[in-house]
Amino acid sequence: MRILVIEDDDKIASFIVNGLKQSGFAVDHAADGEAALSLVESVPYDALVLDIMLPQLDGLSVLRRIRQERKSLVPVLLLSAMASVDNRVAGLQAGADDYLTKPFAFSELLARLQALIRRATHVADPTTLTVADVSMNLLTREVTRGGQKIDLQSREFALLELLMRHPGRPVTKTMILEHIWDYSFDPQTNVVDVLAHRLRSKLEKNFAQKLMHTIRGVGYVLKTA
Repeated sequence: MRILVIEDDDKIASFIVNGLKQSGFAVDHAADGEAALSLVESVPYDALVLDIMLPQLDGLSVLRRIRQERKSLVPVLLLSAMASVDNRVAGLQAGADDYLTKPFAFSELLARLQALIRRATHVADPTTLTVADVSMNLLTREVTRGGQKIDLQSREFALLELLMRHPGRPVTKTMILEHIWDYSFDPQTNVVDVLAHRLRSKLEKNFAQKLMHTIRGVGYVLKTA
């Protein structure tokens, strides 16, 4: 999953970006409204975290242009230091999907983002993914296979989630780079192959049946045969 954080306050932006990365998201950051619009135009985001008070172009103007000019339905979580009912209503009427008042706990921001993404992607089971004997709890971030717990690092978890959301279908290396690393990451490196090798080692250790398969020149697929 790929998130764009649009926030001009360096401290707040760093707090959100680092927290989302540690939670397994790929995260880009824009410090002003014009930069945000440029990124939204070229990158397929799963959700936006948008501050209202921004230089060059304020958050509500950015939101209106995303909705009206670009016809985008990307979920938007609006951030603001203004907590009045009128401010919240204005944000929602401009096209926001949710509104969070500063200061906030990161756990609440994360929970709200996850809820927005679940609604937008129409996930049938909003808390659990299952493929063969592998089960992933999206809330507790616990992964098991055949009832045995598998400990995964954040990017390993993110890759497995991406594969489990596309069971039986190839997931390309480009898709993996876009969803797990920042847009500016060097695609010439072998980081995808290294990550896939680590995940496969953990996922298939002590199990006879292989689930994660390599499609040469394309990427990877999770399937039982």
